[in-house]
This record gives sequence, C-alpha cells and structure tokens, in this order.
Amino acid sequence: MIDLHIGEGFSAVVEYMKDHFGVFFDAVSATISFVADNLTEFFNWLPPTLVFGILAIVALWRVGWLFAGFVLVGLFVVQGMDLWSESMDTLGLVVAATLAALGIGLPIGVIMAKSNILQAVVRPVLDFMQTLPAFVYLIPAVIFFGTGRVPGTIATVIFSMPPAVRLVNLGIRQVPTENVEAGRAFGCNALQLLFKVELPLALPSIMAGINQTIMLALSMVVIASMIGAGGLGDPVLAGIQQLRLGTGFEGGLGVVILAIILDRLTQSFALPGRGRESALTRLKRWFTRDRTGERHS
Repeated sequence: MIDLHIGEGFSAVVEYMKDHFGVFFDAVSATISFVADNLTEFFNWLPPTLVFGILAIVALWRVGWLFAGFVLVGLFVVQGMDLWSESMDTLGLVVAATLAALGIGLPIGVIMAKSNILQAVVRPVLDFMQTLPAFVYLIPAVIFFGTGRVPGTIATVIFSMPPAVRLVNLGIRQVPTENVEAGRAFGCNALQLLFKVELPLALPSIMAGINQTIMLALSMVVIASMIGAGGLGDPVLAGIQQLRLGTGFEGGLGVVILAIILDRLTQSFALPGRGRESALTRLKRWFTRDRTGERHS
C-alpha cells in the first residue's frame, strides 16, 4: 500500500510557517489578545444589574415580554450558580470571535457573490472547514499561538466563519434581478448598488449567517477550554475530568441559557418590522386580542 505521508507534509508546512512567518503570528496574537482581553474585562466590569436591565429591555423591544421574563430568570439562574464571571468571559470570547469572523467572512462572501471563479475556489475550502472535526482546529492554534484565550479565540473564528461567508454569498445572489436592474436604471454605480440595493435586500440572509456564526462560536467554547480559553467551558471540562456531574451540568446549563438569549435576539434582527412598534403598543394589541378571544368563546 502506498503511504502518502500527508501528516508529515502537514508538519513540514507548519514548521516552515513557524520559522518564516513568526512576526505575522505575533501580530495576529497581539491583536486578538487586545480585543478579546478588553472585551472580557469590559463585560466583567459591568454591574450584573445593568446587564440584567439592558438585556431585558432589548428582549422586550425585539421579541416580547415573555422572552424578557426568560432573560431575567435565565441570568438570575446563571448568577445563582456562581457562574457570572465565567459567563462574561464566554461572552467576551464569543463577541471577539464573532467580530473577527464577520470582519473576514463578510467581504469574502460579497466578493464570492460577484465572482463565480472565486466561489468555485472558496466553496471547497468552506466544505473542508465545516467537515473537519472541531478538535483538529486546536492543533495548529496551539502550535502557532500556544495555550490560552488567544488560540481559543482563533480556533473559534476559523470554526464559526463558514456560515457567514455562505449566507452572505447566497443572500446577494438571491436578490431579484428586477431590483438590480432598477438600481442601475436610476444610475447607481457598483458600490451604490451593493450598499443601497443588494445588501439591504440580502439582510435576512446575512443576519441568519451572523446568527449561525454566534451559535457555532458558543458551541466551540467547551472545546476551546481544553487549551485554556476559560469561560463556561472550564466547569464543563472539570465535570468531565473529575466526574463532578453537578459542576458539569451547571456549566452546560449556563452555555444553553447564553445561547438561547443570543439566538433569539440575533434572530429578531433578521425579521423585518420587529421592534418598530413600542412595547406599549404590543401590550395593547395583546390585551385586545385576548378580549376578542373571550368574546368568541
């Protein structure tokens, strides 16, 4: 049987990059460390009551009073499990990874939508990124950046970026031709057509991509804790390694609560018309509908 030595070739490439691109990796590490550390410190600096209030108000504005109640109860449960600091660490890591993934993925998605050649080149890469086991991302991250929050954030960026690229590309390609032609007829140049016609019409698809990026980043939290990324992954990892079932369950419950809150809030921004009416108007409409139901019954 022929031995292709793919693993040895990969190791040789990694060693070559470490020897010749050390300055580049140091710059990436410093940038990621600056963003992730400052975001984490900022979220930990915020008083819990202020976070409760802000998230409850946004939930009431974008989704409804029932979800606002869930947000308050969920955050109370997280604080009651003494996992507030870990939750804020996770939130900082997720926000930093999501910003980096969108900063790289959105322009690539836009260019893919404009170039069939680039799409043919990038799609297999995205397929490879999405089918590669998540643990494998940790190997090059540790080799190039060591252990800690920086390699955890970088592995999370690579793992969570493909949906943003795919859905931006898909959303722009699905913009009706009539709208594009109308924009051109009114004298739009390429940039005006992109920012005033295509991106607004593709917004639901783009928001779905952002939502999926955030969810994948959260799902990577527990795995990234294996290389010292910290956050809610630590209690889950401790529960597995030391058979402390309660500790592991509490960490997993914290991840679930954070995931539901971020998922519903980001989904609400993909729905046109949500949030345009005030909470008071919604409350009036809800009571009116309720009284109508009583009359029919």
